[in-house]
Amino acid sequence: MTITAKKINYFLMFKLPAAYICGVRAIQLDHKRCTVSVKHRWINQNPFKSMFWAVQGMAAELTTGALVMKCIKESNEPISMLVAQNKAIFTKKATGRIYFECTEGALIKETIKRAIETKEGQTIWMNAIGKTKDGIEVSNFSFEWTLKLRAK
Repeated sequence: MTITAKKINYFLMFKLPAAYICGVRAIQLDHKRCTVSVKHRWINQNPFKSMFWAVQGMAAELTTGALVMKCIKESNEPISMLVAQNKAIFTKKATGRIYFECTEGALIKETIKRAIETKEGQTIWMNAIGKTKDGIEVSNFSFEWTLKLRAK
């Protein structure tokens, strides 16, 4: 089964319903990049009339996580994935539709290759930037993913 943006959205509906209800949606996914959008609405707002930081975090994590899932699937190896830590910087109020993008697919493939060759767990820091439709950055998230080859 190929992992696509549409299949990621079905995954959200059944496995991460909070993200789905808040409007987080994958809109583009290939082996290099993932783009996720979320619109500021009543259900995902904070008391300051902007998008709650955790909703931005769900969208940002999905951009990196979907890329990791796709690259693992394409490797045909049993690899586990887990977020070890994350960091976030907020630079502007998030209102309207926010687009999160991660473009580090090549870096993931290198990390997976290293995990397979060494048979040891590997870590990778991935970045997802949230921007308005006009390209104004509102937040910048970094996630440390751990990738480990499972026993066959």
